[in-house]
Amino acid sequence: MDSTIQRIVLVTGASRGIGAEAAAQFGAAGAHVVVNFREKRKRAQDVVDGIVTAGGSASVLGADVSDPAAVEAMVEEVGRTFGRLDTLVLNASGGLERDADAGYALRLNRDAQVNLATAMLPLMPEGGRIVFVTSHQAHFIHENDNVPQGYTPIARSKRAGEDALRALIPEFRERGVGFTVVSGDMIDGTIIVRLLERRDPGSVESRRAAGPLPTVEDFARVIVRAGTDAVADGHTFYVGGHDYQAASRR
Repeated sequence: MDSTIQRIVLVTGASRGIGAEAAAQFGAAGAHVVVNFREKRKRAQDVVDGIVTAGGSASVLGADVSDPAAVEAMVEEVGRTFGRLDTLVLNASGGLERDADAGYALRLNRDAQVNLATAMLPLMPEGGRIVFVTSHQAHFIHENDNVPQGYTPIARSKRAGEDALRALIPEFRERGVGFTVVSGDMIDGTIIVRLLERRDPGSVESRRAAGPLPTVEDFARVIVRAGTDAVADGHTFYVGGHDYQAASRR
């Protein structure tokens, strides 16, 4: 791999679901993809193996992004191995886990995102891009209170993370690094939808009634665009959920 000419992309939470598919699509587009995972090394290695088998380039890098020491080690590893990071995709999120404490969602979805973005920023060259991945339930929470039961704390923490990152746009801009957001409706085939189907099936049914839910492939395709398209700082890419967008314009 010639990292001097190949774009280096780090995708957090990339061992499964949207993160794994985004990693695969970045790899197919010619980037070297650093596949971040917290616990599931084998799953992450399977993602890497799939990218390599398809003719791409990738590597694994384990770290719990909510652990500042692990983030520091990850930054050092990326710097030592590649010398830079061109695209940072902030995909890892959580809060619905059974053993999660009351403050975990905010620590992961806001504090960890800000810490990782600011920690990686010195490695990012002019023309780099930071992409924050979120949901319509979080992005539109101030305009639309139709949030699934039990998901409100997570949605609020995700919106807090987005707001905190947007506040850093002037700092990103000083280094010539862009910032974009990808917001999506419920995505078919994701762990979040499966969890909600058990906890609040009516919320999933209502979203399906509003129109076909985007697929993991659809969402990942837009994440790749958000990491590469020439757009204004702070631009939001929307995936599905046209009713959310229409309501926010009223």
